[in-house]
Amino acid sequence: MSTDALAGLKVLDLSWVVAGPLIGRTLADFGATVVRVESSVRVETARLMQPFHGGVQDKEGSALFGNCNAGKLGLTLDLKSEEGQQVVRDLVAWADVVVESFSPGQLRKWGLDYETLCAGKPDLVMLSTSIAGQHGPWSTLAGFGNVGSSLSGFQHLVGYEDRLPMGTFGPYTDYVGPRLALVTLLAALENRRRTGEGAYIDVSQVEAGIYFLSPQVAQFGYDGTIAERQGNRDQQYTPHGVFGCRQVAGKDRFVAVVARDTAEWRALAKAMSRPDLADRADLATVEGRRAAQDEIESAVAAWTSGLAATEVERVLQSAGVPAHLAVTSDDYPADSQLAHRGHLVELPHPRHGTTWVEGPRYALSDTPGRPRGAAPTLGQHNEMVLTEILGYDAERVAVLTEGGILR
Repeated sequence: MSTDALAGLKVLDLSWVVAGPLIGRTLADFGATVVRVESSVRVETARLMQPFHGGVQDKEGSALFGNCNAGKLGLTLDLKSEEGQQVVRDLVAWADVVVESFSPGQLRKWGLDYETLCAGKPDLVMLSTSIAGQHGPWSTLAGFGNVGSSLSGFQHLVGYEDRLPMGTFGPYTDYVGPRLALVTLLAALENRRRTGEGAYIDVSQVEAGIYFLSPQVAQFGYDGTIAERQGNRDQQYTPHGVFGCRQVAGKDRFVAVVARDTAEWRALAKAMSRPDLADRADLATVEGRRAAQDEIESAVAAWTSGLAATEVERVLQSAGVPAHLAVTSDDYPADSQLAHRGHLVELPHPRHGTTWVEGPRYALSDTPGRPRGAAPTLGQHNEMVLTEILGYDAERVAVLTEGGILR
């Protein structure tokens, strides 16, 4: 009996960069066969994004691409050609699922849209992910997750109230969109199992982002309050912030600290050797502490500035105050919790010897997932996909190769 939750599932991945590929990556982790189609001529953007193995830009060396596409089979194809489009149609006939992230309308121009494909395969499950969805006045807007973050409201909300917006780091909606898309896709597959019917799933990154601002949207609907930037402060807890600590090897380090109630606040004040703050009557309520936010934050910052972030973390956690150093990329490999859960996985790589990717986000007891191999190099599995999966003979493969279709 297979221990893979998605054993036997066949997936055609026509997506690129992050939002689409992360969906296929998760399916591959749990046993699906995922064929990733891309071009070696119009190179996929993620292959050109840092960080790179050895710090040298190389389309076969991007850690981002490697992380988003581990465990997939790689096929290079000229999708603008009729011959290349026919290969895709053959792959659709093989597949249970198609994931794509082209600009809305592009697949229709090639005759590869859902309406056309499902006419010959009514049980096809197809998922399209784009910035604003497949229809509507903003549907043709192209962009990456930073655009989605702006349109969903995050860019306006992140930063300090007296400064320009900072925005979330990186393409935020590229990472939240796949989480919602994945559960919808699995539901569509379960419905197909029960009814034999396919489905078309239209994922809007903007709407996925808005979902994570539901409290702010709901409050506006209730009383008209427009959410504004407030730095690291919180509407409910005081103090609630990130404070500078002593530098380590010339690098700034920070620690996050919060007091959720009066008991934690007093424990924090005592840990800072500030009994005067711990005993003040006006700071015994959250309302009082909110009124004195500037004073409290200055006191915490003055205390943390002379200590290492790890020391602040140790002292406050021992006192029962929630605190943790603000981790950097350098901290992750040594993080004991991530190591215990196998978050980082070393894999053999045909070009680099080995590479590292993140493990599955989901720890299933009976059917645990795992990355099945490094992301494919360009065209790595062309022959395997064409001959073993599609059953093409050597002559047909040669024609495609000589015609420049497999590039």
